[in-house]
Amino acid sequence: MLLEILKRIPKNEKVSTSDLRQQLKDVGIEREMRTLQRQLDMLSQNFEIERDDTNAPYGYRWKEKASGFSAPVLTEQESLLLALAEEHLRYQLPASLMKSMSGFFEQARGRLNRPGSAQRAKEWLGKVRVVSITQPLLPPKLKESVFEAVSQALYENHWLEVEYRNAQGKRNTARVMPLGLAQQGPRLYLVCRFHGFNNERSLAMHRILSAEVSTLTFQRPAGFKLEQYDDDGRFGFGEGKRIYLTFRINKMAGQHLLETPLSRDQQVKDLGDVYEVSATVVESEQLKWWLRGFGSVVTVFSPASLLDLEQP
Repeated sequence: MLLEILKRIPKNEKVSTSDLRQQLKDVGIEREMRTLQRQLDMLSQNFEIERDDTNAPYGYRWKEKASGFSAPVLTEQESLLLALAEEHLRYQLPASLMKSMSGFFEQARGRLNRPGSAQRAKEWLGKVRVVSITQPLLPPKLKESVFEAVSQALYENHWLEVEYRNAQGKRNTARVMPLGLAQQGPRLYLVCRFHGFNNERSLAMHRILSAEVSTLTFQRPAGFKLEQYDDDGRFGFGEGKRIYLTFRINKMAGQHLLETPLSRDQQVKDLGDVYEVSATVVESEQLKWWLRGFGSVVTVFSPASLLDLEQP
């Protein structure tokens, strides 16, 4: 336990006893507050740890010139992996876990900033990038307190009390059962069930104004799978209806479909200047936006429900 405490003492900011207690709880170590305070007092007497007792709750951090604590020492490969995880998995992991890992992230950054062999690993961060296939957009503002509450309730299977604003600007309050988080481009969505209903809905996280974790727990619906929810086109504003789509597309515009098919059963016919493409896909608004985006170089032949896409 003492090793786990030492690993979580930061250098550049203070951590309170209550925060440390929660971090330890997140990794399966539960102790009374008074016990933890005694151990922190003992550690601050034997290590270069500064205790700020000017205001409650007390804060702890490594002294300015202290070397800190690292056991085991991270390799440059482990440091690189942690740096990438911190950058790309911020909203894919529970907020409590990210906080409990803060000491490791800081150690990884310090390892990569050292001169020498670690320089190659640091340079790698500038050699890889996730790029957007659409017009890049800045992410909407998301309240950190909302994300922390949502991720905690999702992790622990607790109901959530939320206040949110819909797309029309109307405010609502509801009790929801959190079932999953999904990132779509710059946006983050909470998949949930509203109390009293048995169907799933997606709430844009940036539209949640406040969130509070309820003490009430729930059993996750046995039939719900986030992967299936996505496969059904629910994030593309679909209802899971599958159609057999057939269209013709200019060869230059459709070349990418030979490399990245629409589905496993996709069939492509070479008709000279155009390709005729057939594939089973989910009917959704996202599909319609995608087809409209090609303008006059695409002609849809079936199903009948999509034949009016070319109309103004």
